[in-house]
Amino acid sequence: MKTSARVVVIGGGVGGCSILYWLTRLGWRDVVLVERAELTSGSTFHSAGLVGQLRGSLSLTRMMMSSVELYRTLGGEVGLETGWREVGSLRLASTSERMEELARQSGWAKTFGLPLELISAEEAQGLFPPMSTEGVLGAAFLPTDGYIDPSQLTFALAEGARRGGAEIYQQTRVTAIPVERGRVTGIVTDNGEIEAEVVVNAGGMFAKELGALAGANVPIVPMAHEYLITKPSGLPTDMPTMRDPSLLVYFRPESGGLVMGGSTGSRPTSTASSSTRTGRGSRS
Repeated sequence: MKTSARVVVIGGGVGGCSILYWLTRLGWRDVVLVERAELTSGSTFHSAGLVGQLRGSLSLTRMMMSSVELYRTLGGEVGLETGWREVGSLRLASTSERMEELARQSGWAKTFGLPLELISAEEAQGLFPPMSTEGVLGAAFLPTDGYIDPSQLTFALAEGARRGGAEIYQQTRVTAIPVERGRVTGIVTDNGEIEAEVVVNAGGMFAKELGALAGANVPIVPMAHEYLITKPSGLPTDMPTMRDPSLLVYFRPESGGLVMGGSTGSRPTSTASSSTRTGRGSRS
């Protein structure tokens, strides 16, 4: 293992490998990533992989649009599958307030050139057959959204970083982060020490523990996120992803079935109804 580097990234999830990849794309060659176990073995593999471009700020929206551009080309660049599926996304409205929000988002999307369109509940059901239209007033559809396999993406980013000159050390646990005069000087691992000008904490759910090694408080708390996967039932594999922000739930296709989980990132503007938005019986 190297004993010095310009940058050391701690954490072999999608965040750490993305940072490593982009550093090499920017021309940084003396860069290293260390991972306590195997790549993607933290919370990355558990992600549902939904990719939505329209966000609440200019910078985040542009970043997500750039991400989609990368997902379209990364597989061909490194010769690995990323699992990118550009199937579009649906966002449902079950209240007049939510419809007003979607109308504002439609105008916001146009400023970025995103082809978001407002559609009826019946049109949304045509795109996502297991959905019930009961209580749904309309929806927003963005055809350039989709979903990706987070583990495959991570391996592709890691391969791109390696081709750019980066080195990756797995099974390498960080045990200390030395600090001199208020500045981090490198890392200590169970496989040796690496001096570094910059140390990046990309530890995900372990980021708080890593920060504490350098005397820094990282204000995050890991939270459990559960989702379910149904058995294949003959559903189309090219259905868009679907969110109901009032009910805080999302769905996406998975091998002829569905993945369903809680959408904790949504910001409800009205009280959620008690009915579900999926069909009953074998469809839900």
